[in-house]
Amino acid sequence: MSGKALQIITTLEDHSFVLNEEELSEVLMRDDVKDRYICVVSVAGSFRKGKSFLLDFFLRYMYANVVNHETGDWLGNDNQPLTGFSWRGGSERDTTGILMWSDIFCVDTPNGDKVAVILLDTQGTFDSQSTVRECATVFALSTMVSSVQIYNLSQNIQEDDLQHLQLFTEYGRLALADTGTKPFQRLQFLVRDWSFPYEADYGASGGELILKRRLEISDRQHPELQSLRRHISSCFDDVSCFLMPHPGLDVATNPKFDGRLKDIRTEFKQNLRSLVPMLLSPENLVIKKINGQKVRAKDLIQYFQSYVAIYKGNELPEPKSMLVATAEANHLTAIAAAKELYNQLMQDVCGGTRPYLSSAHLESEHLRVKDKAIFQFLAKRKMGGEEFTERFRQQLDEDIETMFESYRAHNESKNIFKAARTPAVFFAVAVIFYILSGIFGLFGLYTFANFSSLIMGMSLLLLVLWSYVRYSGELTAFGNKIDHLANFLWDNFMKPVYQGCISKGIQHVATQATEHAVGGSSSRCSTAELNGKLKSS
Repeated sequence: MSGKALQIITTLEDHSFVLNEEELSEVLMRDDVKDRYICVVSVAGSFRKGKSFLLDFFLRYMYANVVNHETGDWLGNDNQPLTGFSWRGGSERDTTGILMWSDIFCVDTPNGDKVAVILLDTQGTFDSQSTVRECATVFALSTMVSSVQIYNLSQNIQEDDLQHLQLFTEYGRLALADTGTKPFQRLQFLVRDWSFPYEADYGASGGELILKRRLEISDRQHPELQSLRRHISSCFDDVSCFLMPHPGLDVATNPKFDGRLKDIRTEFKQNLRSLVPMLLSPENLVIKKINGQKVRAKDLIQYFQSYVAIYKGNELPEPKSMLVATAEANHLTAIAAAKELYNQLMQDVCGGTRPYLSSAHLESEHLRVKDKAIFQFLAKRKMGGEEFTERFRQQLDEDIETMFESYRAHNESKNIFKAARTPAVFFAVAVIFYILSGIFGLFGLYTFANFSSLIMGMSLLLLVLWSYVRYSGELTAFGNKIDHLANFLWDNFMKPVYQGCISKGIQHVATQATEHAVGGSSSRCSTAELNGKLKSS
């Protein structure tokens, strides 16, 4: 083998992804490759289940048949070690990110298409160092760029395998534009170490039997299970399955095993001879299509760039583990119940039929009802632990404060004096300028008298317009501007004058009371009278 595995997508320590554009371009922009249609075969699934080991047999097939044009058994001799993508035994992960084999295999199909076959190896899902987002992103990326996605499973197709597939494919589908067609092409379930050949034979025929059973939709199923199976069917143009036997105890338990055929069970080798040509022979190649258009090698670079950029950003929601998703739903239900309680109690305090309350009274009622709502939230049994609960308790606190602002505004709208502020201001302005007009006219200052009459007329006109807006419900934007003008006049002119007059009156009464308190006996008042005057002031 002349090629090597290239790390085209690297996973960083912060669980983000980096695209190695330089090496990707170096491979795909070769003169003999760039204008060919592509067939991208990717293997994905749980870690330590033999994905890289399997891909090396794909490489052996492609080198024997496409590069060297050998006519013998492509599996090679029994003492030849297995090389290609890095693989090893053991329980710790070996592959990270996404790797591409540097040799692109150029094949001419029977129908005349010139195809470049690309092999991808992916990081295994659900190891101890990867987040759910990382697993979902790697699986989604490989599914988006591949024409054949091999879903590598161990021993059986279980319900949790289908649930994970649904999560990963949905995460990939979210990143694609909805064209109304199925977003992905071929999904190949590959069940490794199948232990029930008496139920279904090894190979494609047994795989189709098991797949039909696992994806069957019946009226007796729960709607959630039916939805999952419809989702898988709606995502892929073609779904198939292949059952592989166990490769043997020497492969599984011998730490010195290096892939020699002599150490692998005969049944495993026989099924390899069926599986690999079924995927990689010229007549079986699946050309990559996006939106119904065949993709060339040089175009794949742009798709990689676009997809990785999407997963780098914050456009997509964070995929959650099943526990986290359940705990979030659990807490959100508790929040909804607490907010409903708050709404019910606040309706009794200041709802539509209740009278206006002072700000202080309303604030105290809000705090009382809020305490009850938070107590109900904390008392409900929830999943996720204290940190989880505290985060959602803070969210509940913020939501209740937002709701209280609505109740505060609703309560203020019941204040008849505030509601009458606008007409009172314009009526007062009209009266004041009516009096000023008369005074100016009396002294012969007709210019000022006419100006005062103009202000008076404008005030009355605005008062009539405001009354029409309130009565008809039309021109509300104009009505709001009239209210803002009234508030401006009140806050900047009338209120300061009013407060100044009141303060001078109080000061005058206090001065008089003091003079009576310290004056002579003829003008001295009793202590009770002094206290009464001070109190009234």
